[in-house]
Amino acid sequence: MADVKICGLREAAHVAAAVEAGARYVGFVFFEKSPRSVTPEEAANLLAAIPAGVASVGLFVDPDDTLLRRVLAVVPLDVIQLHGNESPERVAAVKELTGLPVMKAVGIRDANDLAQLTEYGLVADMLLIDAKPAEGAALPGGNGLAFDWQLLVGRRFLRPWMLAGGLTPENVAEAVRLTGAQVVDVSSGVESAPGCKDVARIGAFLKALQ
Repeated sequence: MADVKICGLREAAHVAAAVEAGARYVGFVFFEKSPRSVTPEEAANLLAAIPAGVASVGLFVDPDDTLLRRVLAVVPLDVIQLHGNESPERVAAVKELTGLPVMKAVGIRDANDLAQLTEYGLVADMLLIDAKPAEGAALPGGNGLAFDWQLLVGRRFLRPWMLAGGLTPENVAEAVRLTGAQVVDVSSGVESAPGCKDVARIGAFLKALQ
């Protein structure tokens, strides 16, 4: 069974549902434009109930050093997720600044985008392979878009990777079968409305992978 990251959590009941269903990663969004955004204090409170063995991931979009320091002063994150237009040099700098593993999200629309996975694989600790947002989209992720999973068939990457982008309880098993993903990341696919997680869909997502 692939491991699961539930991202964009904002309520204690949904964190508990994710952990009870068997999620290995829980994600918190520190990007104010997102409907899933939380403050450092809110995230710290949510994290207090997470048991050992579940990793906490903080999602940032082109963060400056001040924001990273402010969040990490309050929130004991295990992994930094960079989901903006950060360069490979910036990924390396964030690793050095925080002392934490850094996961870089890479948006994929067609085969031309795959070269970035090698480029970022040289500096990031983990890759998040996501669907590239539509031109002019307000959010860099969490848009419920999928990309052509056939692009990943038979491919190997320099780092461990997660599959994201348009995953739902209805399609995640097929996505894993096609791509061989060891870890999958879901946000909008387990929501009843943007930013509103659904306990039943969280359970159904994990169950679909068993």
